[in-house]
Order: sequence, then C-alpha cells, then structure tokens
Amino acid sequence: MKTMQVRDAKATLSALIEAAERGEPTTITRHGQPAAVLVSVADAEVLYSRPKASFVDHLFAFPGGIDLDRDQTPLRIIDL
Repeated sequence: MKTMQVRDAKATLSALIEAAERGEPTTITRHGQPAAVLVSVADAEVLYSRPKASFVDHLFAFPGGIDLDRDQTPLRIIDL
C-alpha cells in the first residue's frame, strides 16, 4: 500500500483514483499520522456492507454465557 501526504495527494488525485480503480489502495497522512485510505468503490462496498450486529447479539455471542442470577444476601447490616 502506498503512503503519501495530503499535499502530494492533492497534486496527484487523478492518478490516485486510477490506482484505486486498479485495486491499489493509498494511505493519506496528515502531519505524519494516517488520516484516510483511498480505495475502490468495490472494496468500500465490501467493507461497509456487513450487517450491523446489535448489542444483544454481542451479549449472546459471549462464550461464557450470561448469568442473570443475583446474590440476594445483604452486603451490610443496616440499623434503622
């Protein structure tokens, strides 16, 4: 994967888009830190077309199971 700064990406945007169409992603950095990745539409559709799992699905997928029994013993003695 190619990496370049924002100012260089601005200057060669057409070439970067053509490279993305050929399946060559490019990481664009700002101040030395990765900021964005330019990929083809087909790759983006694969990445973002995954169905979103709900929070409940994540809970039921937990390998330890869900223990909903509550310990009813008092934590301390209360003097009213």
